[in-house]
Parts: sequence; C-alpha cells; structure tokens
Amino acid sequence: MRALLVQHACSHDREHNLRQSLAGIAQAASQGATLVLLQELHTSLYFCVREDVAAFDLAEPVPGPTTDTLAAAAAEHGVVIVGSVFERRAPGVYHNTAVVLDRDGRLAGRYRKAHIPDDPGYSEKFYFTPGDTGFEPVDTAVGRLGVLVCWDQWFPEAARLMALAGADLLLYPTAIGFDPADDEDEQQRQLDAWITVQRGHAIANGLPLLACNRVGEESGNVFWGNSFACGPQGEMLARANGAQTETLVVDIDRARSEAVRRVWPFLRDRRIDAYGELVRRLRD
Repeated sequence: MRALLVQHACSHDREHNLRQSLAGIAQAASQGATLVLLQELHTSLYFCVREDVAAFDLAEPVPGPTTDTLAAAAAEHGVVIVGSVFERRAPGVYHNTAVVLDRDGRLAGRYRKAHIPDDPGYSEKFYFTPGDTGFEPVDTAVGRLGVLVCWDQWFPEAARLMALAGADLLLYPTAIGFDPADDEDEQQRQLDAWITVQRGHAIANGLPLLACNRVGEESGNVFWGNSFACGPQGEMLARANGAQTETLVVDIDRARSEAVRRVWPFLRDRRIDAYGELVRRLRD
C-alpha cells in the first residue's frame, strides 16, 4: 500500500490551508497512493497556544464543511483520507476529532482525541472535551485504521488497545513543536523522544505507524515537522524535513506485520492475568 503524508505550515486563511491539503490529496492520487494522512487541525492555526473564547467560533459539526470538502476529494481521487476537525458537538462540548473518509466519499468513522494536554503553549483542556469514541479502528477500503491524535502518541495503552481491536495501521495526525527558549540539545532530546516512543508503539504491536506533523512558527511555538512512517519493527520507511512543506510518500508492505508477529509474538505472551493494577493511577 502506498500512503502520502501532507506536512505544511498553516495560516489564518482557512481556504488557503484547505487548498494545501487538497493539493496533497491530488498529488497522492497522481503518485498511486491510496491513503492520505493530514496533520492535526490542518484548516487553521494552532489556536490552543492561549485561552481565547473567540477561538470556539472555529469549531464545526461532523459531518460539516471540512468533512464535506474532504469527502468530495476522496471520491474524486479514489483515496482514503484521514483528516482533522475542531468538532462542535453541542454548546460547550467540543472535541479534537480525526475523521476518516473512505475512497467513495463516505464518512467511515471518527476518533475523538482521548488524552488532552495542558502545557505551556498547548492549552487544549480549555477547548477539548476528552474523547468518548474509545480505541476502535475504522474499517476502510485500505484496511482497519487505528487513528489516534497527537498527545495520544505518548501513551502505549492507546496504541495497544487499537492493536488488540485489530488495527492494521497506527496513524497520528499531530501538531507538536519546540519552545524556542529551549536550547538546541533539549530541542533535539524532545524530537528524538517523540520519534522513539512512536517507533516503540510500532514494535510492541507489530504494526506500521504513520505520524503527520505541521511545520512553521505560530505565536511562539515552532512546529518541528519530521513527519514519518515506520514499519512493524520500528524501521524508518520515510521521514520529512523539519521546517518546510513536504508531501511524504511511503510504501508499506502490509504482509510484514503477519511475518513479524510470528517471530515476535508479543500479543501471545502478554500476561493478561497479571496486569489488573494498570487501571490504577499509581500503586501507592
């Protein structure tokens, strides 16, 4: 399977941002890709830098304008698209939602971000209600997609539950970057940690993994790009640059997951009888 990740900077102009996504989708089709992964909140600037009630005006329903646009592109080009929406579910209830459009334009499913950060420059708890969709893969023409979102990528439990539910791939739309005040060594440690933990999810679950991140400076955050794809042993298949728009094309051998799991049977050897305390916050 060939996939394409659309990494780009965003602006205040929603239509400009969408045009970048649509251009990437068209390029995917022209290069034989059947799956397109877009970055987190790709229709706007990353508004969570600060708490501002006016930013709620960016939210929209699902289905809604963004899903309609992506659905039309999916049907036109015959590709599966994983996009991102600031979802307005009800007054006062908003989600950071990944949407999956099948290649016929059908809304195949959605995933609402479960882990919500609250860090300097990432005030997401002000905006997003924790997701309630559970960790359920979305069935599509290209397989069962285990779609998670950004901060979810640090939690092995989320990836494992997607794998246990039969996901064929793990996908992470993302918006993450550096604090410019950090020195170069700290910035590199953070980037390395981000890549390493996700490669670990791929290895632990015997699944390919795709992560699509944005680039550009926005209100003090410098998003670090480096969108990438790795295989079920964590092998790096493709990696984008750290500062510029790039469409990253990657070929994924779907049969490798079966082969790897036969020799590294982590799911077989799990001691499910011994993990009960994992549902506790701490073992005091």
